[in-house]
Amino acid sequence: MSLQAQFDQAMADSKNLPERPDNMTLLKIYALYKQGSAGDVTGERPGMTDFVNRAKYDAWAGLKGTSQEDAQQQYIDLIEELKG
Repeated sequence: MSLQAQFDQAMADSKNLPERPDNMTLLKIYALYKQGSAGDVTGERPGMTDFVNRAKYDAWAGLKGTSQEDAQQQYIDLIEELKG
């Protein structure tokens, strides 16, 4: 199975995890997904009052420079770990 097919399967699996991950893990999942699907973060950082989107942006920005393939593999590994 290709890396892209595994990534797509992990995306589907992420919606059916046995339990909801904590917020830090959810941010990591989001950041790896965005880096794996879109590459480095773009756009302006959200303002101080937009806590959720600012946290998402910062998590994604933390992966800047990570290749899409590496991010996809990390995403796959994380979802597999969370599936138990």
